[in-house]
Amino acid sequence: MQRGTNLGRLGDFNQAVIFESIRRAVDGVSRVELAGSTGLSPQTISNVVRRLLDEGLVREDRTIVSGPGKPRTVLELEANRMVAVGIHLDPGVITVVILNLRGEILHSRRLDIPAVENPEKTIETMALTVDEIIAESGVPRANVLGVGVVVPGPLDPERGVMIDPPLLDGWKDVDMVGPLHRLLKLDVVIEKDTIAASIAEQWKGNDAERDNFVTMYIGAGIGAGMVLNGEIHRGISNNAGEIGHFSTGVVAQECDICGRNDCLHASLAFNMIAQKARDRGLNLTVPDDGNAAERAAGMVELVRLAKAGNEAAVELIRECMGHVGQVAGQLCNTLDIGLVILAGPLWSEVGEWCLEDLRAIINDRFSSKNVHTIEVRSSTLGHEVGAIGGACAIMDASLSPKAAALLLR
Repeated sequence: MQRGTNLGRLGDFNQAVIFESIRRAVDGVSRVELAGSTGLSPQTISNVVRRLLDEGLVREDRTIVSGPGKPRTVLELEANRMVAVGIHLDPGVITVVILNLRGEILHSRRLDIPAVENPEKTIETMALTVDEIIAESGVPRANVLGVGVVVPGPLDPERGVMIDPPLLDGWKDVDMVGPLHRLLKLDVVIEKDTIAASIAEQWKGNDAERDNFVTMYIGAGIGAGMVLNGEIHRGISNNAGEIGHFSTGVVAQECDICGRNDCLHASLAFNMIAQKARDRGLNLTVPDDGNAAERAAGMVELVRLAKAGNEAAVELIRECMGHVGQVAGQLCNTLDIGLVILAGPLWSEVGEWCLEDLRAIINDRFSSKNVHTIEVRSSTLGHEVGAIGGACAIMDASLSPKAAALLLR
């Protein structure tokens, strides 16, 4: 059954629509242009702009002349008026960024192959790093909107808890939001890594490309973030995008979770990759069944060999990423989208060898290729995409227009 709205929520929605239009106008925008692009009345535009000016979120300090008539006053975003912090916990790397309202990185920090077996110490390290980069930025703490902490799924966003991430040993039922809030005295939200990557791409992308796409997140784990009709698809529990047990069409080994022998998780398990490396004369120095840090170190070692010119290492990486392409092609068939963005800490290291392969695999797997092709490209956000998404999630919740926010519950 459809639900209605009220004037208060409608006013908040209109303000978010206008602010978003100003935020995306890099060279500024006039009130007349806002009325044309948003469809709102000049009176509504005037009222909302006055509030945004009073709050210091926008400024008007120059005019433009475009033909006869009165010069137009240009509204521009005060990009550094407010900031947000993003933390990304991947089994192989912790990344922390601080973003301004335009989504530009002011400061960042990367902790490679962190010792994440102890959740309490890891959370303390996160909080310390956040305090450090806020201090480095010089932004008053009162101007920090909050912290978005990005983690592997599954998770319970209502409780702020990681449920039982398959690649993080010892992180079952870990509360992330409560401890970070107590340590930082800032608002904290939790976001799934795949969803955060799509939020980042949507915030940083242009208007023509941000309505329908899939982000294939490739880090220590693999997942998909989906944007459909301009909205992030989260699922009923905020855990959409779990593709680890899709079939790749290739027999690998029995999966310790789903029991199948052809799923993506089984194909990309580190013990399987290490065995294939040995078969090709590559002796990685970490144990096949090591902990999260050792598995991450093993992948770093494989990438290092590839970057040193070892063709066997390059071919093994390309083979592994080919499995991701097979699953991405299935998603394109299911969703009928036209853009796949490949992103994540591991992809930022291996994409140079694998992009053309995945572009071909995805388009070959796509069943409606006679109607349209799939554009496949690498993210421009590098290994920071998850942390950027965490910070954007804070701003998205506070500032972006959401049709769902109009519904009375």
